[in-house]
Amino acid sequence: MTVPPRYDLPETDAFSQPYWDAAAEGRLLIRRCGDCGTAHHYPREFCPRCWSESVSWEEASGRATLYTWSVVHRNDLPPFGDRVPYVAAVVDLAEGPRMMTEIVDCGESDLRIGMELRVHFRGDPPVPVFRHGVPPESNR
Repeated sequence: MTVPPRYDLPETDAFSQPYWDAAAEGRLLIRRCGDCGTAHHYPREFCPRCWSESVSWEEASGRATLYTWSVVHRNDLPPFGDRVPYVAAVVDLAEGPRMMTEIVDCGESDLRIGMELRVHFRGDPPVPVFRHGVPPESNR
């Protein structure tokens, strides 16, 4: 029997390993440029603003605000189809970058642009998702 491909599992490599190691500890990492000071996410080996390679890992606070969202009612890619409906979202991290994610444990009618969120980690490997009003010590 052929196992269908999984579209929800990240591919790790030597560059991204610190990110996934921190996630396993309930910590969200971002990258910050040592030349222009810009924080960015998704992690890249160069600054997307000034193209400097002087970037390093930094622990984020885990705080964010909701920028926008969409409730997904149909997704044919495994295993997302088993999870519908779910909330795909873009959040503004307190440190500045925008991040694509999922909002969990919050009813669709309770979602509001600008609502305060906290990071939470789900799955194995743990991926960052966000909840409304969850203190950082309850990340996992």
